[in-house]
Amino acid sequence: QDLLVTGVPKLGQEAAIKAINEWGLPTSKITHLIFCTTSGADMPGADYQLTKLLGLSPSIKRLMMYQQGCSGGGMVLRLAKDLAENNSGSRVLVVCSEITSIIFRGPNENHIDSLVGQALFGDGAAAIIVGSDPNLSVLFEIVSTTQPIIPNTEIAMNLHLREEGLTFELHKDVPKMISKNIHNVLMHAVSPLGLSDWNSLFSIVHPGGRAILDEVELKLNLKEEKLRASRHVLSEYGNLTSACVLFIIDEMRKTSLKEGKKTTGEGLNWGVLFGF
Repeated sequence: QDLLVTGVPKLGQEAAIKAINEWGLPTSKITHLIFCTTSGADMPGADYQLTKLLGLSPSIKRLMMYQQGCSGGGMVLRLAKDLAENNSGSRVLVVCSEITSIIFRGPNENHIDSLVGQALFGDGAAAIIVGSDPNLSVLFEIVSTTQPIIPNTEIAMNLHLREEGLTFELHKDVPKMISKNIHNVLMHAVSPLGLSDWNSLFSIVHPGGRAILDEVELKLNLKEEKLRASRHVLSEYGNLTSACVLFIIDEMRKTSLKEGKKTTGEGLNWGVLFGF
């Protein structure tokens, strides 16, 4: 825990500095900060520590999100969109920082899922700046967000903060649970926008594991290249919990630029992002 108290905000600082430098404006222009981590909990929180590390204004409006797991990456973007659109001229710095030492423990034949989690998860941090000024140049535009709860899936994952750290229980049917519901969730999200051809969209899918990506690809009948960015991030960095979808956004826009695509979304105008 002591390691995480200092390590999580410092890792977040590195990502935030890169994002701010690329943005090109002074930190005084940042009006809001959202910090997300599943790596421990502490007061004063990592949001406060990062404010000091970056020298942000003491009057910056902060939101600290603990223990949101893998869905946190999509959640922070939804919250940032809401804040930006309801506060004219705002600039929301979003930071996700994860260190997996909190789930590390010796092998136990009664908890193979814990060993799977230690093999699957990785450390990493990502940051992005969200605003609603139409005159700004943008990498991606967040048009609409939803956050549905799938009934009777609370058994999928259980994480509990104990004296030994963050205990981890993963149900073997998680990929099937996602596959069973992904089409309906997607229809609910994008059908009001008149979208229905999944292969005409770019896809940023949280790579909870290879089996999850395989199931999503099969269920939605996606072309193999549609999950290229998600698979690349999983293979290179592992499951980075809340930071993962932000890594995929970065990977997709860099690859799109390198390949001369007309948009940061693999040359396409519309796309979807899943955080689960």
